[in-house]
Amino acid sequence: MDFSSFLLMRHEIILLAIILLLVVAEVSIANNKKNSIVHLAIFLFGIHTIIGFLKMNYGNLFGGMFHTNELIQFFKNILNIGVLILLLQSGDWIEEKILQQQRGTEFFILIFSSLLGVYFMISAGDFVMFYLGLELSTLPLAALAAYDITKRLSSESGIKLILSAALASGASLFGISLLYATTGSIYFAEISEAITANNLTILGFVFFFAGLGFKISLVPFHFWTADVYEGAPVSIATYLSVISKGAAVFILMILLFTVLKPLMAIWENIIYVIAIITMFVGNLFALRQQNMKRFLAFSSIAQAGFILLGLITGNQLGSATVVYFVLIYVFSNLAAFGVVQAISLQTGKENMKDYEGLYRTNPNLSLVMMLALFSLAGIPPLAGFFGKFFLFTAAASKGYYLLVFLAVVNVTISLYYYLLVVRAMFLRKNENAIPYFKSKIYMRLGLLITAVGILFIGLYSPLYNYIHELSKSFFN
Repeated sequence: MDFSSFLLMRHEIILLAIILLLVVAEVSIANNKKNSIVHLAIFLFGIHTIIGFLKMNYGNLFGGMFHTNELIQFFKNILNIGVLILLLQSGDWIEEKILQQQRGTEFFILIFSSLLGVYFMISAGDFVMFYLGLELSTLPLAALAAYDITKRLSSESGIKLILSAALASGASLFGISLLYATTGSIYFAEISEAITANNLTILGFVFFFAGLGFKISLVPFHFWTADVYEGAPVSIATYLSVISKGAAVFILMILLFTVLKPLMAIWENIIYVIAIITMFVGNLFALRQQNMKRFLAFSSIAQAGFILLGLITGNQLGSATVVYFVLIYVFSNLAAFGVVQAISLQTGKENMKDYEGLYRTNPNLSLVMMLALFSLAGIPPLAGFFGKFFLFTAAASKGYYLLVFLAVVNVTISLYYYLLVVRAMFLRKNENAIPYFKSKIYMRLGLLITAVGILFIGLYSPLYNYIHELSKSFFN
């Protein structure tokens, strides 16, 4: 194995180098200059994001444990963009709150460590690499969920996440062991050739799917989501909702469409039922929420149900629509959480009622939130409309007309509760409305990127065609 082979791990190597540089910076920089670490981390990760778009070779490493292709690299780039926006939106919070506690560098190290695990998880060629990536991506998040040491809810959030994650991890590992027992291999390529639809294999799949269902917040594996989102810092709730969930969706798509394709007659029925339950539970419970983080938590559960419409197809059209929708979801959810982050940092307010009259005092924030919610609801011509349209098209192409109808019903429900927030901001009056404030440059830049993304991705149709072409490498 020569040096050029290791360049297949370009994303992983550069991110690891950034983590080590931050460790050196923490030791070297004086306490009164620690705010420079925020700028350093964002700058280095910005360079890393740009390098990710440079052309590179594709192939396998370590006997097939690690593999990469064009679609995997593209998805890593999507996650990089999402994390970069997240860092921009978190910069003010870190400088004003976390640096005072002398824990700024640790925040970046934990975030990047989790992202490194995500890289390994989606590039895994066998279950050992997958499981190592899963654990590396999850464990730092438990520490981050409890990162706000001044709030009891944050500590509670961390405990709930680590206990739930341990249970889900154990279920996945048990499922993997059953799949190994029936196929005699842990390598994805060998399993896809040896797997058969016997009772032990189906049981193994159910346990394995339950573990990933926890990461994606599919019903009935969603109970942790709202409580953890509410207690965790907004930045970490954002990461869980966008980056962690997006990566889990992608690895599930890889496994369903390739490794577990011989079991499609089994898993398509499971996904059919879970998609319906997830959409209805997420949307109906979102109607009752007043806390914005819990509101967006149930919204993200409902969005996971919509994603299953693409996964149930098992073909190239389905894979392209899932990746495209996740890209749109990244920008839309980051925009919504970004506004919540900005308001929470300035005022400490996180309830929907606090947003009444927001347009009169902070029109720009209101417009960004409206764009985000309308995109999540699927209102044309925003990006979310095209994402849901292609998901519905993919499901309809396989004859799942009832599922598509129920999804349209859920779009109507979601539009209602998204409009509740819009009504509060634009139509309600409040004598004690959130006063005007101006966020710092990082937050404004992060929100601007999300707003442009919501508009651009929806209107730039060649992007979907590009993703559809990339999906060919997924099935070759």
